[in-house]
Amino acid sequence: MPQFYPPGAPPPFPTSMFPFTPPPPPPPPMPVEEEEAPGTSVVAIPVPIQSSKYLYMPERPKIRGKVALPKVADDWGHGRIKDYEILKAVGEGTYGKVFKAKHRSSGTLVALKKVRLENERDGFPITAVREIKILRQLDHENVVRLLDVAIEGPKHDPDGPLIDSFYLVFEYMAHDLHGLVDSKIVDFTHEQLSSMVKQLLLGLEHCHTKNFLHRDIKCSNILLNNKGQIKLADFGLARLYHKSIDRLYTNRVITLWYRPPELLLGLEKYGPAVDIWSIGCIIGELFLKRPIFTGQTEQNMLELIASICGTPSPENWPGVEKLPLWKNVTLKQHARVIKDYFRELPSIPLDLLDNLLSLDPSKRPTATEALNHPWLKRINIDRIPGPDLPADQDCHEMWSKKIRKSGLTFPTNTKDTIPSQPVPPYSNNGNGRSSSQSSYTRRQYP
Repeated sequence: MPQFYPPGAPPPFPTSMFPFTPPPPPPPPMPVEEEEAPGTSVVAIPVPIQSSKYLYMPERPKIRGKVALPKVADDWGHGRIKDYEILKAVGEGTYGKVFKAKHRSSGTLVALKKVRLENERDGFPITAVREIKILRQLDHENVVRLLDVAIEGPKHDPDGPLIDSFYLVFEYMAHDLHGLVDSKIVDFTHEQLSSMVKQLLLGLEHCHTKNFLHRDIKCSNILLNNKGQIKLADFGLARLYHKSIDRLYTNRVITLWYRPPELLLGLEKYGPAVDIWSIGCIIGELFLKRPIFTGQTEQNMLELIASICGTPSPENWPGVEKLPLWKNVTLKQHARVIKDYFRELPSIPLDLLDNLLSLDPSKRPTATEALNHPWLKRINIDRIPGPDLPADQDCHEMWSKKIRKSGLTFPTNTKDTIPSQPVPPYSNNGNGRSSSQSSYTRRQYP
């Protein structure tokens, strides 16, 4: 029988093993504007759609007297929101709500990400411009596809067309990993998990090959369709990166539960290894069916990471003592217990997970090296049947949060899509543990 502690008193074992998973942290704050690295300007490429589907404006609109959009393609930014029927809200993006919609003339389902402009004195938000620029250079089956930029309006003033809202038009994906993992509406087989991880790494490998860091990989930014295809999404915090260029980046990126220890310790010169750590957290979460590190503050996160991955030291992480916040942090001494913590995982996936969650970023494999790991190298994605996903229920983070907040149960099969029985969102099986906990999460470490 596990012991429970009064509010505010931390248990003597990682809170990720605690029976009740706390609510996920908010996304990272939008960083202050970072200068583009010299020599890394974004190259314009064509839009990957048939532009004849959309209506065109005779001239490019303006926002509050500013030029609305940088011209990156001749047929970019001419879509009209009236061409779409908005069906329902499905999420909240970096800078606005996300809606499920249908293109009126073709019937194609799309996701519309509304760009907030009410607080943008300088016009189009830089985060939206950045995401558009980056997605125009990422053409991969495991990266979400940007189809168009649609406007709402336009209104007119003496200086020309004036509009108040933009929508980024994406291909529609019915689910995200957060909705599926949190609801436990589907049980993934080991083969399916292998396929999902390989697809995720293929998408990330493409990003890193193009010199982009994602900087916000988490379950809600990993999308799935009903065929089981994975796509990496939400590039609002992504940045150009070149190893040869000496420059600093903000460390206030990546949602806290997926943020690597080097950023928690203040590192501002980093590279693709920050995304690799997040991938390790995702893999652990897929097997565990809940997040690994559920810290509520940076200090708490470091404590949780140390309790499972070992306490950082110059011996296991050369140079860690030079990080800006190293002297400000005091951590208890812990041995590395990843292989014991995940002891029920098959040995080969566990070996990759152990490498991905290396404290020292220089010891983490690249996305390409991870794809060549024995666990994934021979996985044929096309031959693995997709998971039995709900055909008539979109499973997104917003959906799962609403159900938990309402105290209803999640649907248990594809036909039962409307939860109807009010019960506590986290059930207890009588022994002090959540009924959904895996056996390999029950051991308590001092």
